[in-house]
Amino acid sequence: MAKTPMLKFVTVERDMPEKRAAEARREDFHEIYAEYADEKAKEQSARCSQCGVPYCQNHCPLHNNIPDWLLLTAEGRLKEAYEVSQATNTFPEICGRICPQDRLCEGNCVIEQSGHGTVTIGSVEKYITDTAWEKGWVTPVKPSEERAESVGIIGAGPGGLAAADMLRQAGVQVTVYDRYDRAGGLLTYGIPGFKLEKPVVMRRIEQLEQGGVTFQLNCNVGEDITFAEIREKHDAVLIATGVYKSRELPGPGAGAKGIVRAIDFLTASNRKSFGDEVPEFESGELNAEGKRVVVIGGGDTAMDCVRTAIRQGATSVKCLYRRDRENMPGSQREVANAEEEGVEFVWLSAPKAFHGDPVTSVKVQKMRLGAPDATGRQSPEEIEGDNFDEPADLVIKALGFEAEDLPALWGVEALEVTRWGTIKAEFTTGQTSLEGVFAVGDIVRGASLVVWAIRDGRDSANAILDHLYGGAHAVAAE
Repeated sequence: MAKTPMLKFVTVERDMPEKRAAEARREDFHEIYAEYADEKAKEQSARCSQCGVPYCQNHCPLHNNIPDWLLLTAEGRLKEAYEVSQATNTFPEICGRICPQDRLCEGNCVIEQSGHGTVTIGSVEKYITDTAWEKGWVTPVKPSEERAESVGIIGAGPGGLAAADMLRQAGVQVTVYDRYDRAGGLLTYGIPGFKLEKPVVMRRIEQLEQGGVTFQLNCNVGEDITFAEIREKHDAVLIATGVYKSRELPGPGAGAKGIVRAIDFLTASNRKSFGDEVPEFESGELNAEGKRVVVIGGGDTAMDCVRTAIRQGATSVKCLYRRDRENMPGSQREVANAEEEGVEFVWLSAPKAFHGDPVTSVKVQKMRLGAPDATGRQSPEEIEGDNFDEPADLVIKALGFEAEDLPALWGVEALEVTRWGTIKAEFTTGQTSLEGVFAVGDIVRGASLVVWAIRDGRDSANAILDHLYGGAHAVAAE
């Protein structure tokens, strides 16, 4: 029997790709982790225990065949590793960069539970597909048969793009409508370059275009084209708009100048990285340079904002969160990176009011954790009389996102929504209350992870094929 290259976790320690020094990465928007060298990728993949019940795979929303592609990488069979990875994930190089592995696959790694340090799954995933691009193994879709039926997809974010890829593999004609001037959704304009450099996204968009996906950009449904017209043009429609309505801040003075939405701040920064003219950035409205910045929120969007503000040259950056470090929703890895770069976290604190217009300070209310709420999390409570003023020239609201009122915006009252305003859709299929209309991603789940949007897009693509062809859609791509 050949000797297995695996189970090296008892002799080989966990070793992440080299991380750039905090002083250097504060100065630019490049990704902070280097790429594995071939031998290091093999070494770290060989730490996998190939356990009988792969918790990493079970806790991945896409159920990626992680142990299989780790084994293939350890054996030096990278092209096969890429093929296995791509079979379940439309964008593995993107997930390898931005997934919160510490909460998903790596956080449930068996050897992590035994004290040996998790396999560096995300870094290996990124390495496999980056190598595939470099070697020319990633090619446009070439369906074995072109179909006459067409699908209109509203939204060019990860859910819509994943569905477009799957539908093109089956030969379906696909048109993606998006309000922005570039496809990619939050991958393009929401996530900063230090987590996901934009050429990584743009090459996927180009691959989809070369594979036959048509993009209609700068197209705002409800204004430039009606929802009814899209339904008329296509045999099925997929809604993948995401959620972009920002939750508002309460308290006196919350409408003052200098208090901005996270999505506006991040979009302006990303547009600058493309070389676009951004008047709101040039005027200083959405630019942190030379300012005392306060970011309110504790999720991944807040982490993106504080780390962006550091890179823009803010004089100080503080993050207010109403719970403690252990109960924040954002990635602990991102918090650690932010602290290394100079961000100060003010735990158990919430904004009470805002002074000045433009804003000059935030009245901060100190909090404590009280009894658990309906979800089991301890509810933050005010500590009466314990507050202070925090100087601020720029306040960024990163309190999460809600769904826009699509039935009203699009004039389609028959489209059922939940009490949260998200579209009511069947689990796994995405079928909505309208015949032939499906929905996926955050517009169904509420604000969630990119990997879940990809999963939803792939699942719904299969449901759309069933809708179009009654289950007879097993068409192989070349």
